[in-house]
Amino acid sequence: MTSKLKILEVNKFYPPHIGGIETLVQQRTQYFAQREDTEVKVLVCQEQRGKGEVRYTDGAEVIFCGSLGTFFSCPLSPEFFRKFRELSRWADAVEIHTPFPLADAACLLSRCKCRVVIAWHSDVVRQKLLLQFYKPVLKRFLRRADAVIAATPGHISGSRFLPEFRSKCHIIPYPLAMERYTQTKHSPVLIPKQNGAVKVLFAGRLVYYKGVSYLIEAFRQVRGCELFICGTGKLESELKQQAKGLPVHFLGRLSDGDLKAAFADCDLFVLPSVENSEAFGIVQQEAMACGKPVINTALPTGVPYVSKHGETGLTVPPKNADALAKAVQKLADSPALREKYGRNAAEKVRRCYAPDSIMQQIWDVLAGKQRS
Repeated sequence: MTSKLKILEVNKFYPPHIGGIETLVQQRTQYFAQREDTEVKVLVCQEQRGKGEVRYTDGAEVIFCGSLGTFFSCPLSPEFFRKFRELSRWADAVEIHTPFPLADAACLLSRCKCRVVIAWHSDVVRQKLLLQFYKPVLKRFLRRADAVIAATPGHISGSRFLPEFRSKCHIIPYPLAMERYTQTKHSPVLIPKQNGAVKVLFAGRLVYYKGVSYLIEAFRQVRGCELFICGTGKLESELKQQAKGLPVHFLGRLSDGDLKAAFADCDLFVLPSVENSEAFGIVQQEAMACGKPVINTALPTGVPYVSKHGETGLTVPPKNADALAKAVQKLADSPALREKYGRNAAEKVRRCYAPDSIMQQIWDVLAGKQRS
């Protein structure tokens, strides 16, 4: 009887922490846990200062290392190094979700012998000073890795580091279970003040790299539309002040069900991100699964690969409120174009992002069975 493949998933945090990468790690954990030929464990840190603990969730043992708190978006955990060394000896393959400098260092210091796979979600973008000290560690970590998984070609070409290691890279997109968005009936949650107004949706954290201020500014020019903003964040008060007198509604943080209803209820979705911290934009997939056209920005990352200009929506330059306004108005004025792009969007999700196929590809990379 063939022994099970032992996989260790490593990330900063794990749900209930809210985040795109955390959701992806949870998806992998659930998938690997249900395979009869696989055993999976997860190593993460406590989000807040506190002691470590072990939880059994999603069919796996999830080890939360004690933490001294989070600094520069990274948890500080001396316990993490000991746990990584211990669990890497158990594992056949370790998948480390980056950017996570603590894990890079732990991997190198542990001298682990198992297969090491990097799930590359983004370069370090904002902490430029720290990057100068971290860069040598990151390059050593990339040399040590057996393989790198990137979600789009833009993750490689737009990175300062991955082009040098292109031969190790495997392009595997993020999965999306389309039926979670199409098989449930939802009550409308986007209620415009004007009858017949085109409903424009943004969903995400209200932070610097999302570019929501440019989208609000665009609505000084747009006619016949109302903007619905779902999410909270540091810039919320500032953005509400900017939006005074404009057809903009702040809905706060919605439940999972209400957020799905918002995607189903909108007429078009906008992701106006302005910095490379936005490396993919899973919310684009969610809108596309509901058959909605997407307006995104031409960042040198994976963002414009998810929704393609002229096929599933429109792509505009980042930090350009005028271009956003013109794109929104173009789609608002043409129901036929919205329908065409939305139909193409749903088909792309069905064809390109099916979870079973994508998860098998990830498993193959971790097992060392991937095609070259």
